[in-house]
This record gives sequence, C-alpha cells and structure tokens, in this order.
Amino acid sequence: MDLYRDPYPTYAEARRNRGLTFVPELNAWLVARREDVREVLGKPELFSSAGALRPDYLPGKAALSELVKGVGGVQAVLGADGEEHRRLRRPLTRGLSPARVAAALPYVTERAEELVASFARDGQVEWMEAYAKPLPASVIGHVIGLDPADTPGAVRGAERAEELLFTELDDAGQVECAKEIVTLQRLLDGYARARRRDPRDDVCTEMVRELAPGTGDLTLDQRKEIVSNLQNLLLAGHLTTTALLGSVVLHLLRDRRQWELLCERPELVPVAIEEAARFEAPVQGFRRTVTGPGTLAGTELRKDDVLFVSYASAGRDADPATRPDVFDIGRAPLRSLSFGHGPHGCPGSQLAKEQVRITLEILMREFPGLRLARDEVTMAPTLIHRSPEALHLTW
Repeated sequence: MDLYRDPYPTYAEARRNRGLTFVPELNAWLVARREDVREVLGKPELFSSAGALRPDYLPGKAALSELVKGVGGVQAVLGADGEEHRRLRRPLTRGLSPARVAAALPYVTERAEELVASFARDGQVEWMEAYAKPLPASVIGHVIGLDPADTPGAVRGAERAEELLFTELDDAGQVECAKEIVTLQRLLDGYARARRRDPRDDVCTEMVRELAPGTGDLTLDQRKEIVSNLQNLLLAGHLTTTALLGSVVLHLLRDRRQWELLCERPELVPVAIEEAARFEAPVQGFRRTVTGPGTLAGTELRKDDVLFVSYASAGRDADPATRPDVFDIGRAPLRSLSFGHGPHGCPGSQLAKEQVRITLEILMREFPGLRLARDEVTMAPTLIHRSPEALHLTW
C-alpha cells in the first residue's frame, strides 16, 4: 500500500485541507495538524483509546482456536481509558522511572559494545538485523526481568503477534504465528507466578505488585492481565527503539553533512535524536474513538467515529520557513509529539533515547567514516514502526 510506504504526501495534503480528511485506507479521519493532535491526545474523555491499535487483518478460526490455549488476550494499557488506564500504567511508570533507566545504562552500554564488536572488522553491516533489532530486544528483556536465554524467543513471539494482525497470511501462517504467541504467553505467565513467590527489582515484579495486590496465588484473570500487559510492553519496548535506531542512522548518513557535523560537535547527539524522532516518528500514530457528538478542526464528528492521530504529521507541521520536511540537526529544535502527549505519552521514551545516545557515541568513536553502502532504502510498509526494512552500511 502506497500510503504505508510513504504517508507524508497524504499528511501534507491533510494539513492543507480545511477540517479533517477522511482516509479510506485507514477507514478513519486523519488528524494531521499539530494543534489538533495535541487537542485529541489531551482530551481522553472525548477521544477514547479503545481500539488504539486496530488490526489490519483479523485471525481466522484456525488461528483463534490456537490463541484460546494461551494466557492473555485481555485489555492492555494502550487501549485503556480513565482510572483503568492509570492503574495499568502505574507499574510502567515505576518500572521505567529515571532511576531505573539510569540503573540499566551499564547493561545497555555493554550490550551495544558487544554488538558493534561482532561486526567491526567486517567493514560492512546490515544495520537493522545486526544491531537495531537485537539491542532494544535485549534491553527490554533485561528491564522486564527475563533471563537472557529466554529473551530472543520472547521477542520473536511478540513480533509474531504483530505479524498476525498486520500482515496478510494464509491459514497455515496464521496458525504458526498463533502457536508462537501462546508459547510467549506461557513463558510470561511463568515469570509472573515466579515473581509472586520471589519479587525482584524489575518491571515484571512491578506488574505483579500493582495488578495483583496481595500474597496469594495469582488468579487466572490476574495472570491474563499481567501477561497481556507484559506482552504489550515487550513489543512496544523494542519496536519503537528499533525504528528510531534505523531512521536516525539513515538520515544522518543520507545527507553526509549531517554525520560530519555530528562528529565535529558530539554535543549535538541529543538534538540529532529529537530531530530523527520528529522527522520520522517511529510510531506514526494511533487511533482514537469519538465518545460523543462534537467538532474538531471544524469537522462534525459523531459518536464512535474513528480518528487516526498522526504524531508523524504533527512533527512536520511548522512554518515552511523552518523547512520541516528537511532533516537538519543544526536547526533550532522543532517541537515534536513523536512520543505522544498527555496521559498516554510513552513511558519508555527516555529508555529509547538513551539507547540511541549510547549507539551514536559508539558509532562516532568506532566508525567516523561510516556511510551508506546502498543509496536505495525501502521503508517497512507499516505505520506501527516507521523504519528501513534493511540498512546496509560500510566504513
């Protein structure tokens, strides 16, 4: 789908139009202007998060018969509102607090150095598979509290959940995905029950404490809720960072002057991260459902109308004189909503940014001559995590 490969022309047209633009491919009203995005995200009582991540494809009967064998499938924080959302978010806020992020940085640095060392002598690398995917996967597994031996399989299961809902598969492919999802859920269920018996300093323990107060055995409903939210965190915690690690390197190297400027002025690393997130929002947007009749940007909306709230479009909604469609780490910072706004702002944004910071510092030190090995780069056909499908680098 052309929209998924390159949504920016659609965003630009929607920003120029009066009112909201209905996009048939999304089956939703596109919220494209920055102030409109802020308004929607800041009023959860008017714009519900229920169905925030609507599937492109629904599993068939064969896949559903496998999924019912798992432990999960209930509401996660992404689609919750009000007090329910606050309750589900609390363990994430504590588990991803500044202190917890700081405590994880030695592990992040160690893992990043290991990955770079694994290809440093090769003179070339496919960045996404060799680094941008495995680093965030390892880190989110570490933060959740998974054994390193369990992390690759757990991440694979989370990716299969995304594949099942956002990729066109035949029945056999759907069943294969469903079986791996169930395996992941059973693994996470085992961790939840273990943390009830033996609490630790990790997000899994925070989930158990908040979502299942007390000391007795976890009920089936409690287990389902904990597993569903851990599964959501596992997927969100590595896909967003993977996307940002891909896009920041791509855009720094696509315009060679950007990389050279960064190497000359390493204090611009935080600016480069924010500019990459603004220019190529790792999550393009989420859906919101209208809770009652009202008006947004002059467009009359009815109860149950669906909006696609585009963080990515908001990032490019600026005075044309500032050239918002140009990636430039030397500019005065442009405001970004790429990690959300309001009650649903991303609780893991700092952890993601720290991973990118550490990565850029290592790359500048080890590969000052870094460049793209291939000019043509294809972006993944999804609005969930906007990133290169592959990124071939050389030095």
